[in-house]
Amino acid sequence: MAKRSSPYLQLLKNRINLRQIPFSERGSRLLVFLEYNHFSVRLAERWIKLSGKLAAYRNRPPLIDRFTLNDESGNHLPLTVTTFPDRIEIETPVGIFRLAFLDSETLYLALPSARCGISFRALLDQAQADRRGGILGLTGDIRRNVAYTTNARILQNDISSEDGTREIQLKLDASSGNQALLLNITPRLGFNRWVPQPEGVFKAAGRRWNDWFAAAPPVLEKYREQYYYAWWLMRAGLLSTRYYTTREVMAPSMTYYIGAWQWDNFFHALAYRHVDPGLAHDQLRILLDHQRQDGMIPDAIHDEGIVTHLDFPVEADVTKPPLLGWAAWKLYEQDHDREFLDEIYGPVVKWNNWWFEKNDLDQNGLCEYQHPFSSGLDDSPLWDSGMPVESPDLNSYLCLQQDALSRIAQVIGEEQDAVMWSQRAAELAQRMIQLSWDEKVGVFWATHAGERVHALTPFNLFPLITGRMPPSIAARLAQHLTDPKEFWTSYPVPSVALDDQKFNPLQMWRGPTWANINYLLIDGLFRSGFDVLARELRARTLVLLSGQRDFFEYYHPVSGENPPKAAPIYGWSAALFIDLAIQATREESEGG
Repeated sequence: MAKRSSPYLQLLKNRINLRQIPFSERGSRLLVFLEYNHFSVRLAERWIKLSGKLAAYRNRPPLIDRFTLNDESGNHLPLTVTTFPDRIEIETPVGIFRLAFLDSETLYLALPSARCGISFRALLDQAQADRRGGILGLTGDIRRNVAYTTNARILQNDISSEDGTREIQLKLDASSGNQALLLNITPRLGFNRWVPQPEGVFKAAGRRWNDWFAAAPPVLEKYREQYYYAWWLMRAGLLSTRYYTTREVMAPSMTYYIGAWQWDNFFHALAYRHVDPGLAHDQLRILLDHQRQDGMIPDAIHDEGIVTHLDFPVEADVTKPPLLGWAAWKLYEQDHDREFLDEIYGPVVKWNNWWFEKNDLDQNGLCEYQHPFSSGLDDSPLWDSGMPVESPDLNSYLCLQQDALSRIAQVIGEEQDAVMWSQRAAELAQRMIQLSWDEKVGVFWATHAGERVHALTPFNLFPLITGRMPPSIAARLAQHLTDPKEFWTSYPVPSVALDDQKFNPLQMWRGPTWANINYLLIDGLFRSGFDVLARELRARTLVLLSGQRDFFEYYHPVSGENPPKAAPIYGWSAALFIDLAIQATREESEGG
C-alpha cells in the first residue's frame, strides 16, 4: 500500500468527504461517492444525445449504485471510512477493504483475507455472469460497458433485473489473501480484466499523487493545507480526451460543470503553469482546436460537441471574454516558451479581430456583448435592460489582449505588429475615456441602445485593470473599490455594489464575490501602481478561499460562506488560490 509517511497524503486525510467531494483520479470520468453506508459511481459525462438537455447529467442517477460490502451471509457490513488522495480505506468487522484507481477507467477493491460479499445495482440493460465475474452493458445511442472481475473464489454470482437495472449479488472466499475485485467502466468494447497484486497497485497510486504534490512550489505554512487540497482538485478534475475533448482539460466542477469553458481554462492554466507547462498550454490549445473560420472561439466544449450559439435568454452567438492573449503571456512569463507564442499568435489575432469586426455594432470603436453569457456574467444586472450592451469590462479585456499581442509580437520578431498592437491598445483606452467615463460619478458606465445601464458593479471599474488610465481616473476608480458602502466588504469584491438596489449576495453575479474577478483586479492594481491595495485584496482573497474545506464557485461578500447554489469543487477558485498563494510566498521570501 502507499507509504503512510507521505506528508502530502497524510495532510489531506479525510478532505475527500465522498458527499459533495468525490474520490477520483486524473483523466477519469468515474466519481465515487458514499451515502448511507453504500457507495455509488457517477460519470463525469453529459450524454446530451440521450437526454437532449445540457445539464441533465446533474440529476442523472449513478451508473453504479448501492455498492455495498457484505458478510458471507449477505448482511450489509457497518463501515468506518478513511479517505486519502490515493485510496479509500474501509474498516469492517470482517477486515479492511481498500479502494484505489488501477487506471482512469478501473477501480480496484482489495479484499480482506476473509469470506465476504459485494452487491451493487447497475443502470444498464444487459448483463451476463461468467467464471470470474461478469459483463454488463448499455445499448443504444449511448454505449457504456462494465466488467466486474475477481481473482477470489466465487461462491455466489447472481444477476437479476429490476426496473431497467441489473442487480448483482456476489459472495467471495478471499481468505487466501492478496485478492481483489476490479470494476472496469468504459465506453470501449475491450475490458481490463487482469487483476494485479494489491501492493503494486497501491504503491503506484500513492506515487502518482505524491509526485504531483511534490512538483508544486512550496508556500507559506498558513496556506499549506488548503494549497495542497487545491492541487488535489486540479489533478482529480482533469478529464481524459474523447471526441471533441481534444486535449486533457480541467472541468470547472466535476459534478456541476462537465466540459471545458473558455475563460475557466484561462484561469486553470495559471495554476498548471507552476507544475506542467504542456498541460497549461493545452488548456488554451483545446479552445483553438475548435476556433471558427471567422475567428470566434466557442463558449464551451464537451465530448459531444461545442457551444457557439444559444437561443436563451436571447438568440445570438455565444463565446466568453477575450482574455486568451493575456493568459498566454502569463504562461510565457513562467516558462519563456517562445515556440508556444509563435504557435498561438495567428489564432489570437483572428480572435481579437472577430470582436471588432462582428461586435462593434454602432461603429464607435467600442465592442458590445450580444449575448449575456458571452460576458461570463450570466445574470448580472448589466443585462437587465436588454442586449446588446457596450460594457467597460469587455473593452478593458480587449485592451489587455492587444497589449499582450504587442508583447507577444515583440518576442516572436513581428516588430511592426508590436508597435501597431500597442497603439491600438492606447487608442482603445482613450476611446473608453471619451465615450464611457463619467467625471461626476467617477466610474465607467455600460450602455444599451445609447442609454446608461444604471447598475454599479466592479465591471464599471475595470478600465483600471488595463494600466492605461490617467492617474486622476485611476485614483477615482480605486476610491470606489475601497469604499465600504460599495465594494470594500469583509470579503471583497461583491459583483454588485452593496448600496445598489439590485445587490443580492446569494444570486450568482448580482452580489457574491468571485475569485476570478478579484484576481483580475489584483493583477490590474499592480499594473496600475496600486501595489499596497493589490496586496491587501490578495490577502483578503486568500483568507476567503481558505475559509472552508472546499472551493466554491462564488462566496457571500460579508460572511464569506458559500451561497446554496454555488457549485462545489470549483476549479478556478482552486487554481487562483494556488497562484495567489505562490505570489504571496515569493514576495515574503524576497522581502526576507
